[in-house]
Amino acid sequence: MSNMHSVSEIRPHSAEPLTLAQQEVLERAVAKIVLIGELVGVNADQMILLLESGLTVSELLEYLGARTRQAIGKRARLEVCGEGWKGD
Repeated sequence: MSNMHSVSEIRPHSAEPLTLAQQEVLERAVAKIVLIGELVGVNADQMILLLESGLTVSELLEYLGARTRQAIGKRARLEVCGEGWKGD
């Protein structure tokens, strides 16, 4: 991940800080989201810009899901046409 934001930036209105276990879970979740984004052509900096521009986390996940479905559809079309997938 390029720019790791502190948990306090993510939860600025939280009354209690995250526990170590909660922070570890959050970091793993963010790493997975970044990986999925990179697989569909959206890097971490782009995701941060989307969130900063007002997109919610739920909307970001929906967007990444749509991009994933597009990538899967493209792969299926290439395989049907006998062209194979360049990513394998």
